[in-house]
Amino acid sequence: MAVVREDLPPGRYGRPAAGRSADRGLRIVAAVLGAALLVLIGWFGYHYVVGQSVSGEIIKFKRVSATAVEVHLEVRKDRDATGTCTLRSLAESGAEVGRKDVRFGPGESRIDQIVTVRTTESATSTELLGCTSG
Repeated sequence: MAVVREDLPPGRYGRPAAGRSADRGLRIVAAVLGAALLVLIGWFGYHYVVGQSVSGEIIKFKRVSATAVEVHLEVRKDRDATGTCTLRSLAESGAEVGRKDVRFGPGESRIDQIVTVRTTESATSTELLGCTSG
């Protein structure tokens, strides 16, 4: 005579009901944390792209002497915004040899100007450190 089993073999057909409810709780927590992360990334992205009322770009620069660099600076901003852009000139060694804050007021939404940065020695590069409003 054959023996008939009434119980299922343990572990063969998935987890018991208690394990499934724990998995569902973990899935809910993971979904909530994932949604919060997406909202946070969206918020930072929006304020990075739209929240900046002033942005600048160096079009070109030219060393005019051993103690001066001319920088072609283009600034885009809201028409009523005021602010400052900071330029820095570097020597071949990487040392900072000149720095200038360029201030602008309200009126135009695009400012395109040539700025002279005085240097303490010959500069090989010039960079825009950033623009701030206010």
